[in-house]
Amino acid sequence: MICPVCEAPVLDGDTYCEACGHALGAPTCTSCGAAAVDAEGYCERCGLRQPTGRDHAETELDGGAAAVTDRGLRRSRNEDAMALVAAGDAIVTVVCDGVGSSPRADEASAIAVETAAAALARGQSQQEAFELAARAVSKLATSVNDAPACTYVAAVATRDRFTLAWAGDSRAYWLPGGILLTEDDAVETGEITAWLGADAEGVALHVRTLVPPEPGLLLVCSDGLWRYLDGYVFPATGTPLEMAREMLRHALDSGGQDNVTIALIPLGESHG
Repeated sequence: MICPVCEAPVLDGDTYCEACGHALGAPTCTSCGAAAVDAEGYCERCGLRQPTGRDHAETELDGGAAAVTDRGLRRSRNEDAMALVAAGDAIVTVVCDGVGSSPRADEASAIAVETAAAALARGQSQQEAFELAARAVSKLATSVNDAPACTYVAAVATRDRFTLAWAGDSRAYWLPGGILLTEDDAVETGEITAWLGADAEGVALHVRTLVPPEPGLLLVCSDGLWRYLDGYVFPATGTPLEMAREMLRHALDSGGQDNVTIALIPLGESHG
């Protein structure tokens, strides 16, 4: 037997390679086939980060609401997270984008989405859900210098109105027309000025309730989509899932520089 990383001889029953320290019996890499995937999900032989369930995921609810998230073309992992759930007569969606300059940003977005979506589905207010999510993300930190962080946007939609809440640069739009419904907590350089995390200070949640003037779609998305929307004509036909997939293709065809998350909720009429 040999070590799959350094190819030094190893004995049956050895736990580690004495030559390089590799943990024997590790998962197999989907690219090179070596049993050399470490605890972080990277192959120690070829360096490839292994695919996960978050690399691409889709959700569709009865009634047509749908969401898609994708790793994109340039990132090694998907640090976006999303939830789309039915809660009685309401649809709840939460989209969080892990702040790339923070450690374990994927963990921050995942716990924020899970916590906030559950709170909103229980009927708690947008402010309460945000505060619970913020505390959950803060607990991930070992110090202010090791503080996972993420942006935040959430929507609760009923048949004739919706409430939005956000902090950071994830956005919501009203379709048709692509009307921007949220503001960016960001400066001209693109640096965000509000986020969830132990190092966040004085973050104020923006909350807005709207009654749509006509039937349409509420779009909630991360910057992996909206950075490519200048001059973009949104799809006019198809189910929300088909439209979300088309928007994702546009983001990828435009460069796919970041993770992409798209949630579409029909209001006022059924789609599909």
